Amino acid sequence: MLHPFLQNDFHIKWATLTPEHIETDIGKALDQARSAVDAVAAQQPPLTYTNTIAALDEGLETLNRAWALVSHLDSVNNSPELRAAHNAMLPKVSEFFASIPLNEALWETLKAYGIESGGEDLSPTKRRYIEETLADFREAGADLPPEQKKRAGEIQSQLAELTQKYSENCLDGTNAWEKIVTDERQLSGLPKSALDAARQGAEQKGTEGWRFTLQAPSYIPVMTYADSDALRKEVWSAYAAIGRSGEHDNRQLVPQILDLRHEFAQLVGQENFANHVTERRMAASGQAALEFGDEIFQKVRAQFEKEAEQLRRYKAAEEGLPIDHPSLLEPWEVGYWAEKQRKASYAFDEEALRPYFPIDRVISGMYEIAQQIFGLRIEERDTSKVEVPTAATREPQVWHEEVKFYDLFDFETDEHLGSFYADWHPRESKRGGAWMNYFITGNRDPSVGERSPHLGLICGNLTPAVGDQPALLTHREVETIFPEFGHLLPHLCGHVEVQSLNGVNVPWDFVELPSQIMENWCWERESLDCIARHHETGETIPQALFDKLIAARNYMKASANVRQLAFGKMDLELHIHWPDSAQEDLDAFVENALQDYSAEYKTQAKSNVFNFSHLFSSPTGYAAGYYSYKWAEVLDADAFTRFQEEGILNAETGRDFRTKILAKGNSEDPEKLYKDFMHRAPDPDALLHRDGLIP
Repeated sequence: MLHPFLQNDFHIKWATLTPEHIETDIGKALDQARSAVDAVAAQQPPLTYTNTIAALDEGLETLNRAWALVSHLDSVNNSPELRAAHNAMLPKVSEFFASIPLNEALWETLKAYGIESGGEDLSPTKRRYIEETLADFREAGADLPPEQKKRAGEIQSQLAELTQKYSENCLDGTNAWEKIVTDERQLSGLPKSALDAARQGAEQKGTEGWRFTLQAPSYIPVMTYADSDALRKEVWSAYAAIGRSGEHDNRQLVPQILDLRHEFAQLVGQENFANHVTERRMAASGQAALEFGDEIFQKVRAQFEKEAEQLRRYKAAEEGLPIDHPSLLEPWEVGYWAEKQRKASYAFDEEALRPYFPIDRVISGMYEIAQQIFGLRIEERDTSKVEVPTAATREPQVWHEEVKFYDLFDFETDEHLGSFYADWHPRESKRGGAWMNYFITGNRDPSVGERSPHLGLICGNLTPAVGDQPALLTHREVETIFPEFGHLLPHLCGHVEVQSLNGVNVPWDFVELPSQIMENWCWERESLDCIARHHETGETIPQALFDKLIAARNYMKASANVRQLAFGKMDLELHIHWPDSAQEDLDAFVENALQDYSAEYKTQAKSNVFNFSHLFSSPTGYAAGYYSYKWAEVLDADAFTRFQEEGILNAETGRDFRTKILAKGNSEDPEKLYKDFMHRAPDPDALLHRDGLIP
């Protein structure tokens, strides 16, 4: 019997991965994985790395690969049939993975090996993996008594189901709303790019007029440019309502998720879920992470308050009203008036940059930069999307005709390091946001066989092509592509002999560094000339327009910092103070926690706690870890100073970053890796220096 999800193909046969195979294939993979766990648990002395730690990893590999495919399709090609099959197996998969560290016999075997392993001739990396594995087991409840172990497993299974439902509600709630406008006069202020996209969206649905949705390429232009206050209010209200009503309501799910997370944390001996999550991260505790964010906030608070006041004064002046005591803004006015103020202050219109960022040029330019600084050569492959694949189908298959496939090589040795898929445009069957993930972590340990390449993916929801024009991106969208590619690089460049310590399997506070640092190349003249070419003339960005871009870079930077800090604070406050915070309305709790972190508005905006997928779309994910974006921003701002000093396209510096950061995974402590690259500890004020908020 064919088991398409269990095939060990590097070039995945997507056309064969249909919903009707999911339950059978995942069921078979679960049986194999259980047998592997039982075999390791029953292992008799002499215990070795190969017959314990390595055997466990190998025994889980087929299930991990198969479930990664199912989860990926759930994200990019959702359908009622796939959702039903995915959700039928989700509790079983979740229960199994939760059961592994709770397996008493397995735990006794691994503990015994951990004690005995000192006599084995192992590399420092493998010794680190033994320590990490034992710590993972303890963190998951391995030392709990039987009844508590049973409850820990139940919690993880329940969390998987609840967070999956939360994620589905966000997707379905986003897709459930649309706005059809038939009177063009209501669309005053919107740039041609947004109008053309809305017109095309209506045509695709067989409707007259202009169609707007809550997907980012449609939502953001309305909130930024539409002169109609009523239209912005309507769109803002619809977006704010995602996860708050009807059949896509998350309001009952969030307290349940928080309850379960807190219960689990207490089961394993932690005061709260934030401490459970951060104990082995660079922050070390929820309170320390909270203090990190608060320290940055205090440094930018005055400027943040000044920026809010200046925006109110600007609006008042534009409307011919007194500016001494300007009226408060509505939340749906902020983006609109901020853009007007930015234009007035810097004579800069981001839409003027769009013609210089056709997506294919941005992507190819980014790959040129990767070649120059990191020594990586990237080649696009022809792809196919066939319904019935044959042996003659030689091109890599894709799950949608827009998806691209690339091979990545070491420029000097020509070694095939890895390959990846790229899927950049929105679809109703695809979840929102941008992300990176991986399918295969290749073998980099020559002692167990030939080296093999890695396989990963990057996804986004960027402006699509309209008519005969290519997809023309905003600079902010370019800033989305670069960090996702940055996430991918550690996976593809990972050179760690232990697969589970390779790539992005690093302490959470460190995982965003390669992602965040890549954004810096979106702002430098030398690198922009690689990625930006006018789609009609091939010209680079004119110097005058570039100067305006740079001048406007730090516009309302304090507000941007506070926005991110507020997300991180909300996350930590919820997970530190639950269940005490359950005694009051969640919106009220968040509002109180963030009262200094938000400008005052006429209408108090509700929190985004019910549509914040980062926090509630998986059992853990970014929960109690959203602060890590800002943590990594500090690291990236500091690390990039070395490129600025030595040359932003300096190959020697880039190779050093690749070998000391990108290739190292979790083979060594992240603080040591950072110091190996920078030759010093990080400067905590680096981010604020870059953002022009401190001298």
